[in-house]
Amino acid sequence: MVQTGLDCDRSTQASWGVATGQTTVATVVERQGIGLHSGVTTTVKLQPAAPDQGRFFVRTDLPGQPSIAANLAAVKPTVLSTELRQGEASVRTVEHLLGALAGLGIDNVRIDITGPEVPLLDGSALGWVEAICQAGRQELAAPRTVARLDQPVTVHQGDAFVAAFPAAVARFTYGIDFEVAAIGNQWFSWSPSADPFGPEGFAIAVAPARTFGLAHQIEQLRASGLIQGGSLDNALVCGEQGWLNPPLRFENEPARHKMLDLIGDLSLLGSLPTAHIVAYKASHRLHGELAAALVPALVYDTL
Repeated sequence: MVQTGLDCDRSTQASWGVATGQTTVATVVERQGIGLHSGVTTTVKLQPAAPDQGRFFVRTDLPGQPSIAANLAAVKPTVLSTELRQGEASVRTVEHLLGALAGLGIDNVRIDITGPEVPLLDGSALGWVEAICQAGRQELAAPRTVARLDQPVTVHQGDAFVAAFPAAVARFTYGIDFEVAAIGNQWFSWSPSADPFGPEGFAIAVAPARTFGLAHQIEQLRASGLIQGGSLDNALVCGEQGWLNPPLRFENEPARHKMLDLIGDLSLLGSLPTAHIVAYKASHRLHGELAAALVPALVYDTL
């Protein structure tokens, strides 16, 4: 593993702990960057929100500043990312930011954004983790609910699948399989820690994993209007002879990045369910299909 470092005060990390009430960010923090698919530079501002407001985007560049809830009802099917839409307003590639918010246990937050796509930053969720950590977390005077699963749920397309099984603690397992030798078959299994900044916590084990792509697909994707903002600075690129921009941060960084995508997509449920979720060769679409199938199978308890 390549150490990436975490630009966040150690005392803030140590005070994070487990929250029994709902949470929000303690102060305002912002980041700016280019969108992976649109190539448009936008600014994102995270702001405190009241209990039960959830995570929601506000398109501050549009008339009336329309709001877009980060929930399953707002999901619009897209390729290679997750997009949310409310009326005529939309925001794309939300999964890394939402994954960071869920991974650090932020329940309610207003996300102001000045354009149609969340910045990719370095291709991982590390920059978002640092921003959230610098903003701090505030516990609110409102009870938090947790979701648990009491029956198996599975969705699939061919040999790709995402399955959820009842479990005493939350666990996520992801497998990928590529013909390109440098990626090949990889697996990663991870369980959320009480300390997201600990050695196996979200901030260290999942957030730094970067998005990746195959060199021979780049021209076709760009011709289709995708990855207009992608570069060797914000994505790992793999060719037949190996990685074009090593070193990797983890030996199985691609599998860990798919785990990040899964967590971000499942956060649209409102909270990550207590279940063992296993994904293999899946996509954002399959992640979303599992989340939708989980809704009637989840039981909610108040902490």
